Amino acid sequence: MTKQTLSFQAEVAQLLHLVTHSLYSNKEIFLRELISNASDACDKLRYEALNSPALLEDAPNLEVRVSVDKTARTLTITDNGIGLSQQEAIDNLGTIAKSGTRDFVSRLSGDQKAQADEQGQLIGQFGVGFYSGFIVADKITVESRRAGLPADQAVRWVSDGGASGGGAFEVENITRAARGTSVTLHLREDAQDYLSAWKLKGIINKYSDHISLPILMQKEEWKEGEEGKGGEMVTTDEWETVNQASALWTRPKKDITPEHYAEFYKQISHDHEAPLAYTHNRVEGSTEYTQLLYIPSKAPLDLFNRDKAAGIKLYVKRVFIMDDAEALMPVYLRFVKGVVDSSDLPLNVSRELLQESRDVRAIREGCTKRVLSMLEDLAKNNRPADDASEEDKAGAGKYDKFYAEFGAVLKEGLGEDFANRERLAKLLRYASTSSDTASVSLADYKARMKEGQEAIYYITADTLAGAKNSPQLEVFKKKGIEVLLMTDRVDEWALSHLHEFDGTPLQSVARGAVDLGKLQDDAEKKAFEEASEVFKPVLAKLKDALKDKAEDVRVTSRLVDSPACLVVQEHGMSTQLARMLRQAGQTMPDVKPVLEVNPEHPLVKKLAAGDGASVHFHDLANILFDQALLAEGGLPDDPAAYVKRVNALLV
Repeated sequence: MTKQTLSFQAEVAQLLHLVTHSLYSNKEIFLRELISNASDACDKLRYEALNSPALLEDAPNLEVRVSVDKTARTLTITDNGIGLSQQEAIDNLGTIAKSGTRDFVSRLSGDQKAQADEQGQLIGQFGVGFYSGFIVADKITVESRRAGLPADQAVRWVSDGGASGGGAFEVENITRAARGTSVTLHLREDAQDYLSAWKLKGIINKYSDHISLPILMQKEEWKEGEEGKGGEMVTTDEWETVNQASALWTRPKKDITPEHYAEFYKQISHDHEAPLAYTHNRVEGSTEYTQLLYIPSKAPLDLFNRDKAAGIKLYVKRVFIMDDAEALMPVYLRFVKGVVDSSDLPLNVSRELLQESRDVRAIREGCTKRVLSMLEDLAKNNRPADDASEEDKAGAGKYDKFYAEFGAVLKEGLGEDFANRERLAKLLRYASTSSDTASVSLADYKARMKEGQEAIYYITADTLAGAKNSPQLEVFKKKGIEVLLMTDRVDEWALSHLHEFDGTPLQSVARGAVDLGKLQDDAEKKAFEEASEVFKPVLAKLKDALKDKAEDVRVTSRLVDSPACLVVQEHGMSTQLARMLRQAGQTMPDVKPVLEVNPEHPLVKKLAAGDGASVHFHDLANILFDQALLAEGGLPDDPAAYVKRVNALLV
């Protein structure tokens, strides 16, 4: 076949321009990414060879080789993994089939907003690691043959990364005896130091020491110059392994440093930052497996996509099986990254079998408990005492960081993981009328409850300001009763699955009639009963005027400064939840709230006195309702009518 010249996908061309023309403080990440890709190619071949051993051909030992040609000024990374066919080379190297590409480009391009260290993180995060080669190269040549194809069906792919202005790449058929892929970087003038074997070994030891495959480089030896004048290091024909060449999780924990754990995390997660916490355990018993699990420091951009790929890699007896084994971790812990290596699962395990396997259920339960234990340790050491150990002090504030990033998805577990609901409840944190930050646990709240208080009170709202200023809090503020402020969209749903904590019921201040029990004295209760009796005629008129909007109208003792507020019946759906479901496209029945009025407010007294000469009672009743709706974050069904009524009142 003759040589073809093809154009890059538009996003790739833009990406290459950014990579080629941007300054990177951490250029060496390119080697980490290309070795990682080579390792993945070998893992894929090992997996496919389980069913098709012939794919291994005459080279069953998988490896990665790194070589330099100082004369040609090239650096080559070669693997004997699965390889690429011609079409795969066109598809995989000329396009990026990921929806996040545009987001990546926008993050990287705008007046170079992303700092140099973040750029490295983004490259891996969006799966475009191959293109990082253009950080140091002005041309890249890829030669590859897919396992199982004949030697004359190999492919060569060449591109200068758009440096020539064409935004194109060339593809042609070649003959290649060896299975796998060679990526040759033609180094730029300012990247010649990557021809140093010493420098390359240092980078490999730093970033890729944990890779389970051997990474080989040619040995160098010193050659004296003629007549003893000087000398130089020359490359020999002997190859040596320059990494540990054993899976990190299989090594004794005493031999692994925190730096090793951190670099392994970065390799499997494509995250540039170190993890917040990790756990490494060998589990024995009826089900045997090794788990190495990490909690990231930062949430990914697609955290709230419940269909995102899982972050757990599955191995069976150190053989890579799949990248995103969602059956090994519940959805609400989808942010967890790591590796599970099972001794019991069959090597040809399928996704369907994973869903049904008793061993997988045991692994899932074990991994879930281990992650929750990690979080409990972070929470315990979040604010260590003055006399705490240095290790505990090092954990200060880590749980706050975790909760700020992942707290909202952790709450999903209340409705999805009944077995661990009590443990999850202890990990929840909220803002409150005593704290603007999400730092109040349910245990903290309960320890501060006033004498005679019989419930944990909370309110949900769209924003913290909306929650703090809600009229429904007025009597609680007056009496100094703390109320939890919940502003995550998941809170309404999550709290429907958590009715009590440690024997104390949770009570929404916006649901049902307010009942402070022993916190209300006899005089207050008597005054409320008298007001309810006096206002019966007014309540009847209000019910009639608002029959299309309100399920009921009643006098309340929860208000101090506001004329009215909206609540729902004890077991009804809140208006906030109904709004969110409608915004999500759900068809919802009309939810009519209850209007509660403050008998001590001048506006309500005006209604009771029948002083409606300038404004009709019906209009004033609707203004009262619509203002209560606005105060709790909603909008009137007919904003124009509301404005007209208010204008009439002002005139």
